[in-house]
Order: sequence, then C-alpha cells, then structure tokens
Amino acid sequence: MKAKTRRLVVFSTAAVMAALSAGSAAWSAPAASSAAPGITWGACERASLVKAGAECGFLSVPLDYSRPNGTKIKLAVSRVKHKTPDSQYQGVMLVNPGGPGGSGLGLSVLGRYVPKNAGDAYDWIGFDPRGVGSSQPAISCLPEYMGPNRPDYIPWHESLEKTWLDRSKSYAAACGKNDKIGLLNHITTVDAAKDMESIRTALGQQQINYYGSSYGTYLGQVYSTLYPQRLRRMVLDGNVDARKVWYQANLDQDVAFERNVKIWFGWLAKYDSVYHLGTTADQVEKRWYAEQVKLRLKPAGGVVGPDEWTDIFLQAGYYQVTWLDLADTFANWVHTGDPAPLIAAYEATDSPGDDNGYAVYNAVQCTDVQWPRSWDQWKRDNWNTFRVAPFETWGNAWFNAPCLYWPAKAKRPVNVDGRNVAGALLINETLDAATPFEGSLELRRRFPNAVLIAEPGGTTHSGSLYGNACVDDKIADYLLSGKLPARKAGDGPDATCDPLPEPVPAAAGSFSASSTDVNATRADLRPMLHGRR
Repeated sequence: MKAKTRRLVVFSTAAVMAALSAGSAAWSAPAASSAAPGITWGACERASLVKAGAECGFLSVPLDYSRPNGTKIKLAVSRVKHKTPDSQYQGVMLVNPGGPGGSGLGLSVLGRYVPKNAGDAYDWIGFDPRGVGSSQPAISCLPEYMGPNRPDYIPWHESLEKTWLDRSKSYAAACGKNDKIGLLNHITTVDAAKDMESIRTALGQQQINYYGSSYGTYLGQVYSTLYPQRLRRMVLDGNVDARKVWYQANLDQDVAFERNVKIWFGWLAKYDSVYHLGTTADQVEKRWYAEQVKLRLKPAGGVVGPDEWTDIFLQAGYYQVTWLDLADTFANWVHTGDPAPLIAAYEATDSPGDDNGYAVYNAVQCTDVQWPRSWDQWKRDNWNTFRVAPFETWGNAWFNAPCLYWPAKAKRPVNVDGRNVAGALLINETLDAATPFEGSLELRRRFPNAVLIAEPGGTTHSGSLYGNACVDDKIADYLLSGKLPARKAGDGPDATCDPLPEPVPAAAGSFSASSTDVNATRADLRPMLHGRR
C-alpha cells in the first residue's frame, strides 16, 4: 500500500501490471482517427502500446459528478481491440493495477498474457485514474520527498517523531497548495468508480468486464456495488478487506510483512552455502538488523540509510520472484561492502523526483474514509504493533502520516455489497502480506455469486497471469465462457492451486544467483512497484 517499494503493484498481476504501466506518461496527444463517443482515438507513443496496435486518447469527465456541467478533467485512455471475429466479441475489459496511484494506461496489452487466447475476444482498456500519470491534471506535491537519505523511520526519541510529523504536515500542505482546481476534494474511490462508468458510456457499451489487482480489487468492489447491472465479468486478485479501509488495513499489513520477511530469512538460511548469511532464520535476521544499525551510523554511499535499507528488502515480502536478486544484494553488501549495488537496488524500487504515485495514494486514502484525528492514537497503535512487527511498522506509519493533516475533507466509504453481482473470480495467496487472505474471505461473504481460488502457503501479492497454469487456466476458462468453478458450502475457498515454487539459487559457492524459468521467460515483465496494495 505504499507507492514506492510498497504494495499495491505485480511478478504478480500487480507486478505484471506495474511493469506494463511503467513509463506510461510517454505518449503523445493523439491526432484524430476513429472515435467512440467522447473519445478521439489516435496513435500512442509508448513502444509497447505501439507494438500491440493500441490506440490512445483522452476522455473529459466532470471534476465533481454532482455538477456535471462544471469543471472538467481528462482521463488518459488506451485500447487494444479484440482479435477475434466480431461474432465472438465479448466486450471491453477495463484494468486497474492497484495503488491507489498506479498508472494503468499501458495495461491494454494485458490480454496477451491470458492463456488459451482467452483475452483475444475483448477490447482491453487501460486508463490512468484521475490525478495519475498522463491524466490531466496529474497530482504532485513535493517531488523529492521520498529521496534519500531520510530521517530514521523509527522515532527513537521525540525529536525524530517531531521531524516526521513536521515532514508529513509539510507534504500535506504542499499538496493543498498545488491543487489549483480542487481535485483533492474529488479523488476518492467512488470518484474513480464513476469515471469507470463514464468510460463505459463513452465506449458505447451496455456492460464492462473488469480485471483489478491489489487496490484495484477495492475499486472493483465499489464499482460493482454502485453499478451491479453494468458489470459482466470480473477478476479480482489480491483482495482488499472493505471492513478495514484504510487505517486498520495498514496495521494488519505490518504484521503480515513481518511474517513474510521472516520466511525469506529462513529461505536465505536454507541456502547458506550460497549466501553465507547464517544457517538459521534467526542468524540471518540478526545479520540484517546489524547491517541496518551500521547504515544508521554511516549510510552506504551517502544514500542508503536505515529507511532505504528497509525499502529495498520490503519487496521480499511482496514477491517471491524478487528473492534471488535481493539475496544477491544482501550478500554483496555484507561480503564486499560495495555501496553501488545497494544504491542501484534502492533506486530500482524508488522514484525520487516524481511523487505522483505517492501523492495520489494519499489523496485517495486520506479522503476515502476519515483516519484517526489524534496522533496519540497513531502513536499508541504503531508502537504496540512495532513490538511484534518491527520490520515495516514505522515506515508504513510515516508513509500514511500526511492523512493527519490532509487538506481535503474525508468522505464515508461505500458499504460494499455484491449481492446483485452476477459473478466474479477472486484470487489470493494465503500468505499475501499486502492484502491478507481474510480480505478475500470477507469479499466472498459479500459476493454470494463469486468464487475464490486460494493458493495455500503462497506469499506473493496479486500473482495471477504470471505462469501458474492452475490459476491462469481458470481465469482463461472464465473469460472464454463465463463459467466459474463450483462454489462450495462454508466460509473457505472454493478451489485451491499450489503457488509457484520458491526460487532456487545458482550453484553453491556463488551469490550471483540465476533466475527461475518463469523469471527468465517473463523478464519483460519485471515490476516497477507503484502501489502499496
């Protein structure tokens, strides 16, 4: 759920989606060609979209849907048309990668990753949500806010606590100052759902199909609650628990990431002959924290301090496919002391100089629902969580702390209700840290016609369409025919699939690890992690 190395995006669908959407701002305003009502389609500039034969355009929508004739904003939209004969056409498929704040403009190419050519019968629609990426205006507050070397996340003393509170307040104030049209008052998930409805109308469709990952699952929940008859088929992967948006959801994540990073420490210990970091999970964990203490005293290359160290390795809690590279990074630093690979690893997970994703993350979450107004409550809850989950708790707290001072009024969240939704396919690995599995069980309770596929023991977040045939073939069957696996009685999953196997490093004695087959064959989908959920 953080917008840099955090949550939100999909070596998983969220990583596939995030990789596909990376760099989506690099496209030109289209020249006129064919048009759907409200959208003038033209050429895209980004190479992957051009290669896929995509079209790009803008859709004007109301800033405030209660004033439809008032100020307008523009959504950047892309489209890859169906490849099947028109007689086999199954409609449009809107895609959202998560965040909130993740760019989805590049995701109109996602259909090619669905097995059995099941994506070919759809028009795949990518879009940047309001405030994001190429949509106009795009939000930015303090572009260098997440650059290195930041104050220690853990407020060991009052001066550090005050420093972070002051930073959070200044960030929120800058967001308000830079908002020239009042967008911060109209950027909730409900607003995004209404934008999806505007896209449907502009495309002249009676219904849409939807593929949402991470935070995108919550957007799907809200859309299908507001417009259940407008939804045909829906795939949701890595499901947000609607009961916990957003304060409690972040505290729950802290505990889940603690568990997952310990699983990774155990994996490193299993391959001590390769990495030489300890023969038990406890030894590896102690080494990790010892290195963090050193970086607190002397940041690597003046860049990677204790915060950046946490940011780098948080990815291990998201995606197993990162484990090899992160193991190399950890071992290289311990055994050589060379800061260059560590700095490169940090820069690969962060985007100093561009805070659009982080700004939108806050803009949505701070106004979707009222966060606790009292810092005393935040302080108490986060110290209590820190006692059992020290790895990520305070980094997460400060990531969200601008909500204490946010310059726009919070709304009331939608009561998610899927009783009128014809069907949906839900997917979740049971040890997903960004969107804990209980959220999928709750979603299944609220959507009585939905079916849940669980991957017991898997720690990857939003991992569909990344080579797990058991999961991906079920998605393909659903998109081809609308047929879902049978729903079982009770409160558990309806089907299970083994998660992809843990990666295996190269030969013992070398910590220059080779990739798994999946990682090697899908190298074009390496993620740029946008979103916390």
